[in-house]
Amino acid sequence: MSRGSPEWEAPLRVARQSGLVRPGEPLLVMVSGGADSVCLLDVAVRLEAAVSALHVNYGLRAEAAGDEQLCRALCHSRGVPLEVERATLPETGNLQAEARAVRYAHAERHARGDYATAHTASDQAETVLYRLAVSPGRRGLLGMPARRGRLVRPLLRATAEETRAYCRRRGLEWREDRSNSDRRFARARVRGDVLPVLRALNPAAERTIVETSLLLRDESEVLDEAVSRAVRELGPPPTALSELERLPRGLARLVLRRLAEDAAGGATALGRDETDRILALRAGALDLGGGLRAVVEHGRLRFATEGPAPAPEPVLLPVPGQARFGRWDVAARLGAHGEALLDAAALGPLAVVRAWRDGDRMRPVGLGGTKTLQDLFTDRKVPRDLRRQLPVIEAGGEIAWVAGLAVGEPFAAREGAESVGLSARQAVT
Repeated sequence: MSRGSPEWEAPLRVARQSGLVRPGEPLLVMVSGGADSVCLLDVAVRLEAAVSALHVNYGLRAEAAGDEQLCRALCHSRGVPLEVERATLPETGNLQAEARAVRYAHAERHARGDYATAHTASDQAETVLYRLAVSPGRRGLLGMPARRGRLVRPLLRATAEETRAYCRRRGLEWREDRSNSDRRFARARVRGDVLPVLRALNPAAERTIVETSLLLRDESEVLDEAVSRAVRELGPPPTALSELERLPRGLARLVLRRLAEDAAGGATALGRDETDRILALRAGALDLGGGLRAVVEHGRLRFATEGPAPAPEPVLLPVPGQARFGRWDVAARLGAHGEALLDAAALGPLAVVRAWRDGDRMRPVGLGGTKTLQDLFTDRKVPRDLRRQLPVIEAGGEIAWVAGLAVGEPFAAREGAESVGLSARQAVT
């Protein structure tokens, strides 16, 4: 397409320039029926990718059937194979986060190569503004990456207004999701209240925010390399405090965060106040939360994590009956009593209570697929030191229940069938 292509073709131009939609290569497009995803599907077909599509119907809105019908018609008209999944979301928790996790789990299962979402510059601007308001630090301002694993976002440089203009000129129908303007959701308040004010100041506000995010992402690579170089020069921990104090304060904080994350094995927040307190520490330990401590001995600093308690040995749980598992009292009672209700016939007369094992997977109720317990713990923000202490109930080689988190689909209580109530309580010693 030439540089003088019509303005309404901006999404096609942006997707081509992204390099994320390649001719002949498989690409699963996640379609909701909204203008952004309808636009992305059409763009991917025009760019001659080997396109397939996925639509997830949660059945939450009266319009859900119409959304699915539109997606079917759209894919049929373009010869695109479509997978439709139906999912039930839990009644509690972050509904949008749960829906996103379900969508991505289905996409991972169906995609032959990459899978694409139709996030736009407008979505990116909302994300950056929201994170700016709720989470201090540079990382939040980097926004959504164009690629994360197999997930790609080819339309990040096109606005929502441009995807709608594209759909109108191409004669593409779409459906509006009224929940996008539901003020109960923080993103909807940013979309409806904050961005219009910024557009009044500058009609290109979204592009300006996105461009800032991209600049920060580029500069982040420079900072990360500077941090890596400083860490190499400091040598392996424990690190001399005197050497850290010679660094510019911003670089010292980033080095401390890198050292803390290396020790913790994951992302760690470290603010200015904590940096000052660590550098002021002359001896002793500073608790940083989550089992992480900064320890200074003889003028040298190291980060330490509290070693997790060993996983309890497996025990048998009679149904009905009780068992002691580590610090937990686990009970199985016939009838509708307990934290979780399971099908008595599926559970059987004897279950096993054990700890989480690496690689464990289960089929949580409503997900429509399997999920690793590692991902389940991460999604529900279960502290690392608790993960191998939680009771995992297994029957017939499958996970029936993870205490306080999820029931396995094959074990869900059925109407009219005998049920078992499972509960787990911290034992009183």
